Amino acid sequence: MATLPVTLDRDAPGALGVQLAGRVRDLIASGTLARGDRLPSSRALAADLRVSRSVTEQAYEQLVAEGWLTARRGSGTTVAADAAAPADAPAPRRPAPAPGLVRLDAGTPWIDPRHAVGWRRAWREVSAATAPRGYDDPRGLPALRAALADRLAHTRGLSVDPDEVRITQGTSAGLRHLLLALPAGPVAVEDPGYRAAVATVRDLGREVRDLPALAPVTDLTGAVAAYVTPAHQHPLGRVMPAADRLTLLDAARRAGAVVAEDDYDSEFRYDVAPVPALAALDRGRVAYLGTAAKSVAPSLRLGWLVPPPDLLDALDARRTVTHDSAAWPVQRAMLALLRDGYVDRVVRTARRVYAERAPRVADALSPYAELAGPLAGMYSTWLLPQADALRAQESARRAGFAVNLLSEYTRTSQATGLVVGFGGVTDAELDRALAALVDGLR
Repeated sequence: MATLPVTLDRDAPGALGVQLAGRVRDLIASGTLARGDRLPSSRALAADLRVSRSVTEQAYEQLVAEGWLTARRGSGTTVAADAAAPADAPAPRRPAPAPGLVRLDAGTPWIDPRHAVGWRRAWREVSAATAPRGYDDPRGLPALRAALADRLAHTRGLSVDPDEVRITQGTSAGLRHLLLALPAGPVAVEDPGYRAAVATVRDLGREVRDLPALAPVTDLTGAVAAYVTPAHQHPLGRVMPAADRLTLLDAARRAGAVVAEDDYDSEFRYDVAPVPALAALDRGRVAYLGTAAKSVAPSLRLGWLVPPPDLLDALDARRTVTHDSAAWPVQRAMLALLRDGYVDRVVRTARRVYAERAPRVADALSPYAELAGPLAGMYSTWLLPQADALRAQESARRAGFAVNLLSEYTRTSQATGLVVGFGGVTDAELDRALAALVDGLR
């Protein structure tokens, strides 16, 4: 049954039923609702929107008359066959937030402006360096790979040779390179889960199989890979328990599958010490994905991949032919930022900021919603009914802020709520955004 991401403006002119019909019509026309999707009953939708049932019945009757919906006794109300794209058609791209909105997303970090001197110093060094005459080594700069191998050993308990590290244009690129080195077959992905990972798998023409995010993975039969975020499940926030890690690795061994571990923000634990990387338990079965997006800047578009050793040759051969490598100036800058201690300073400062902001978010939202996982990183996820989440989102939008719904990260999961980022905002902006969310939830 489809959840209807709609809100009603009671101050707008016209009947609420007409307004609701327009909202549902737009969802079908945009492809958000696909042919055959089943809608909530008029009674359930009325309860979600807190309107009388006559409002939802009027809207459904109008849309049935127009041919957008089909209503059959015993089968409920569904999107008509000729009204929208098939249910298995590619999902439409989610529109970007309206211009001018401040985004409280889960991926924008806090960068203390006091560190700007180190940032500028690194780029001055790049400007004075001599660029390669031709295409650079697709594996990445040897000095950068060595620096990252050293960092992984000290911060993640992952001992690797620098020659096993590959520099990529971010996590999605690393996942794409990994999958292109694997045989054809489905890829299991956490649900709720990282939307870019799902899109990457689908863009390669592979089937996505849903892994319930909080359940142990006991069977990967038929899958060639499984994408997981064990250190800080995205977006629910849980740390994968030790027993579940072993169960996952056992399932991968039995299926002959590779586990892609996305370790996107493990530096930012402030409740406990960071959990060692899953790849440290089985280098032959786990591919490790890291990123500079959360520690330095998303716009740097830089990441690293440590694949199982037996995939290195296939991965390198393809990248050599396609010249698919991270930009040389970005790699040189990252090397300088690591060498001069900039990355460590930024991470330490951001960790302190997140540790202070996370309880403020919890204090504001805990009377109205349930925290999905432990407080860690630069966002927190809150479970609450979809109708309440939509009201809070709309209240934030009116105040100038864009906040994501948990339902935007789901496929078969029925989880609903809000994903509230607090990294890419000022303290004053965060306070205003929380006040707007609370106004909507009241």
